[in-house]
Amino acid sequence: MKIIITLAYLLSSILFIYGLKNLSSPKTARMGNFYAMLAMLIAIVVTLLDKKIVDFTFIIAGLVIGSAIGVIAAKKVHMTAMPQMVAMFNGLGGGASAFVALAVYYRMTAEPQLNIIISVVISLFIGALTLTGSLVAYGKLQGLLKSAPVIFKMHQTLNLLLFTSFVIMGIFFTINPNNSSSLLAILAIASVLGVLFVIPIGGANMPVVISLLNSCSGLAAASTGFVLSNNVLIISGALVGASGLILTRIMCKAMNRSLADVIFGAIGGVVSEDIGKKDKQRVIKYAEEDASMILESAQSIIIIPGYGLAVAQAQFALYEMAKTLIEKGISVRYAIHPVAGRMPGHMNVLLAEANVPYDLLFDLGDINADFQNTDVALVVGANDVVNPAARVDKNSPLYGMPILNADKAKTVIICKRSLSPGFSGVDNELFYSKKTMMIFGDAKDSINTMVKLLKA
Repeated sequence: MKIIITLAYLLSSILFIYGLKNLSSPKTARMGNFYAMLAMLIAIVVTLLDKKIVDFTFIIAGLVIGSAIGVIAAKKVHMTAMPQMVAMFNGLGGGASAFVALAVYYRMTAEPQLNIIISVVISLFIGALTLTGSLVAYGKLQGLLKSAPVIFKMHQTLNLLLFTSFVIMGIFFTINPNNSSSLLAILAIASVLGVLFVIPIGGANMPVVISLLNSCSGLAAASTGFVLSNNVLIISGALVGASGLILTRIMCKAMNRSLADVIFGAIGGVVSEDIGKKDKQRVIKYAEEDASMILESAQSIIIIPGYGLAVAQAQFALYEMAKTLIEKGISVRYAIHPVAGRMPGHMNVLLAEANVPYDLLFDLGDINADFQNTDVALVVGANDVVNPAARVDKNSPLYGMPILNADKAKTVIICKRSLSPGFSGVDNELFYSKKTMMIFGDAKDSINTMVKLLKA
């Protein structure tokens, strides 16, 4: 029986690794999800059988309630709210790890070993920090909290003092593991530190925060695996932690910032309603008829989707437009910026929902040089990722961030509700360029109108 359980855990670990590998490409992402789900199912079933549980009442109740919540969330949550849901799930994963470690400690009857003591401390600290930090991220994304950076005097000093207090409490607990008050102090410190860690981070940096918190939830799970002596939990948690750190690095590289800049830079200030008002007279409002004529006469078009596309739920209309243009013999491609949207991979998931062919999706580095030879750059709901200020304005919070070279195209068509800036709070000079055609209104309505004109 022990051999069967060991082999089942090994199979689960292999499926986790293979699933993660498949998630690296949009073409294989769905299969990757399937492998990961199968791995989790095997791990849960084997763990329940291995522990020789006498009463399954609470376990079955938890499975039913949790499954119901998961199904409802999958069915009801809109793509625009996907980042909030991911942030919430990251927090719940971290919280579960922390409280499982705490529960195991209180159930210990013998003197715990040093490695178990250290694992409990780490799991509790990272898990609690992830829980409260993710809840703050959820509140910012959902609009329940102020999305702009919140910083007060001595903010970083307080963070340093709290972290120092955690180290001291951790040492006290390691020396005297019977003193549970030190462990509760760690729980309180980590919870406060999680809030203070996320509140100074603005909306422009939310993709980085989400991937970092995802990594933290994995590290908390791995630490809890050591507490429980569960190898599959250690492996799966380590995989999530490592992949989250890699993704965080990719996000930082895409924004040309260090992780310290993201955490301590307070990028993403208050959006002013006055931004752009002084320049509104220079913006010519074009109609869908004008845009459809330009699109139909073009030979090559690059579409740049952004968070506004998700808000308008215009991905299906955009796919229909692209399909119509391709049928007319026009080259159509999608340019995906790594931090477009509000979480890593947001645009890829959004376009996959509309069944956009994967071979039409191109990353920034693969397509940026092609804009100068492109007839039309069609921007749908994107803002900061096409802002030329990132190249030239050293005072801009976007300065140095690699952007999509939409302004290099012969004509730029922008579908947007208004001239309001993006998450960074910075006005976009591209709106006022002579080669830019601004189509104001709901992106879904505007694109549907253009599709009808193109088909006429």
